[in-house]
Amino acid sequence: MNNFVFHNPVKVYFGKGQIAQIAKEIPQDKHVMLTYGGGSIFKNGVYDQVKQALKSHRITEFGGIEPNPRYATLMKAVEIVKAEKIDFLLAVGGGSVADGTKFIAAASLYAGDPWDFCSKNVRIKQALPIGVVLTLPATGSEMNGNSVITHEELTEKRAFSSPLVYPVFSVMDPETTYSLPLKQVSNGIIDTFVHTTEQYLTYPVQAPLQDRFAESILRTLLDEAPKVFHQPNDYDTRANLMWSSTMALNGIIGVGVPSDWSTHGIGHMLTAMHGLDHAVTLAIVLPGVLQVMRAEKKEKLLQYAARVWNITEGTENHRIDKAIELTEEFFNNLGVKTRLSQYEIGPDTIDTIVKRFSEPSPVRMGERGSINPERIREILTSRL
Repeated sequence: MNNFVFHNPVKVYFGKGQIAQIAKEIPQDKHVMLTYGGGSIFKNGVYDQVKQALKSHRITEFGGIEPNPRYATLMKAVEIVKAEKIDFLLAVGGGSVADGTKFIAAASLYAGDPWDFCSKNVRIKQALPIGVVLTLPATGSEMNGNSVITHEELTEKRAFSSPLVYPVFSVMDPETTYSLPLKQVSNGIIDTFVHTTEQYLTYPVQAPLQDRFAESILRTLLDEAPKVFHQPNDYDTRANLMWSSTMALNGIIGVGVPSDWSTHGIGHMLTAMHGLDHAVTLAIVLPGVLQVMRAEKKEKLLQYAARVWNITEGTENHRIDKAIELTEEFFNNLGVKTRLSQYEIGPDTIDTIVKRFSEPSPVRMGERGSINPERIREILTSRL
């Protein structure tokens, strides 16, 4: 096992009726900006619960944060934060709202262009405190210091990370997810699945606890996913999916082990260029990464085949092929198409992505730094 430092300061309120707890977590003298997305919180009762909990607080609202939150939109919020001297941010929604709110929290106290956090890896030195009321489990943003932002003018989607943008607290009530469209439920399951595999399907470092933890998340997703489509208002199913999503990316399964975020890196390009849902891009790219990098991932792919998919017979190549095939089939069964051609994306896009990963210097991704532009071309070509 590799050396690691682990610290997660987020206080979690999980379960029914927990939104009321935010009143005790935000001091009454704070001017709160309430951030949200397209307005679903008005339909599912979450907005009313939040407003009731904060009835004694001064609140300013900022809505319209998009899926794959856009830089231009978030900068409008930054202007309001500065003008009204807001000193606490409360994100109410899914991972995109949480990600966008993290950006606002840091950008509001930064003198330069906040895109520097994403494009130049400028270290965040201060940020406003934030809380999260989660309504769409997917990204794990409610319990980590990560954020991904889209800059439309540059057609770029980039990430930043800082311990200063960990939420102070997060509320997770599975009942708030009942009204989600099934498409969003599917996306959340895929997002969680790939977050897990990117920290698991690398190479062994004698970390059996982390392996078993990752495998348990994957098995839980496989077991619970069919249930949510047949009984969408089953509390236990929703709770298991929500907690799996959080545990997939709150740092625990990634300590002491190598990770490979190439599927995300390539997927971000597809979102920036074509507006595809984040989870859709992951479902397209992951099977290609596993196929092209199968030699380097051989030991963990065989372990994945046996422990997650119960594939124990046949040659090693057969078992790996079958595991990759079943992974893609799982995504398809969730209603997500997994081929570029199914989204009318062809070789021209592949050329552009490879070029972007080649300039000004060739990128090297993967757990061993061996995924270069040539392999990215091979991965994407295999997904046509």
